[in-house]
Amino acid sequence: MPLTSRQQFLYGLFFCSLCVLFWSTLPIALKLSGDFSDPVTLTWLRFSVAALVLLAWQIQQGKLKEFLTLSRKDWVTLLAAGSLLIINYSSFAWSLDYLHPGTAQLSFQVAPLFLALGGLVFFKEKVRLQQWACFAVLAVGMLTFFHPVLEGKAVGDPNTILTGFLIVMMSAMAWCLYALLQKALFSKLSPTNILLGIYVYAMLVMLPFSQPSELLSMNQFEFWVAAFCCLNTLVAYGSLAKAMGYWQTVQVSAAIALTPVIAFIITEACVQIGLWQGVIQSAHADALSLFGMALVVGAAISVQFITAALNKRQAKLEPLETSAA
Repeated sequence: MPLTSRQQFLYGLFFCSLCVLFWSTLPIALKLSGDFSDPVTLTWLRFSVAALVLLAWQIQQGKLKEFLTLSRKDWVTLLAAGSLLIINYSSFAWSLDYLHPGTAQLSFQVAPLFLALGGLVFFKEKVRLQQWACFAVLAVGMLTFFHPVLEGKAVGDPNTILTGFLIVMMSAMAWCLYALLQKALFSKLSPTNILLGIYVYAMLVMLPFSQPSELLSMNQFEFWVAAFCCLNTLVAYGSLAKAMGYWQTVQVSAAIALTPVIAFIITEACVQIGLWQGVIQSAHADALSLFGMALVVGAAISVQFITAALNKRQAKLEPLETSAA
């Protein structure tokens, strides 16, 4: 029985909200994990758990035959994408040694700009004037948010904040390059198999650089923090995939853009009620910084709707141009 439009909306809302909630709370969990594990070891654990769960699922579904069709070039592309995702995961966890969780999530909003530039360079995709305008607003918003650092009035060491921001930029750049390589594999592998290949590769490659023995000495609280980080990898991406089945891509993308706001609110709520004092601290954002956050999120949402509208217009024009020719 087909779903009604109301049911589709509610299912999409549920899975989108679940994805945003898990991604919003992940930086807090990653920051808490710094007390018992280094970023590389925790990232290895997250990839390993995800690899084993996905492998069992794909075996049960009989979907592993796709890997037999890959050429040597495809394998190189898959492993390169895996290496970039390793850098993305590890560096984002590392950035939380320097940044407030909400600030790290907000800084990562430069990813759409990097992705657009990557599409322009590697796939010769057009970036329209309206999209450039959104990216300009995003840049202004980012500068406004970090105005205390630029003016030398930041609470905390400005060099520490700058270091964390640069690490997030590296993470965002790695993620965008991974996304571009992933796009080149869509004709050969399903999204699930792409992630499976990457997770298995990461599990093997990162093992020599990890210290699994650290994880054996975890107490009960630390165990649950690590378990949440692992669960986050599966639930967030699984919820995202389900949401895409009920909502249009632009709706999902716009909702996901709210992640840094939710992360910021949850982090500040933790500070206010006294959770994990000494580890989770306030960003001490003033009104101008909050305005900058609004600009960043607004630009991130706007570029999704503008891109969808431009693509729809282009799709209508192409048949007319073909018939005219």
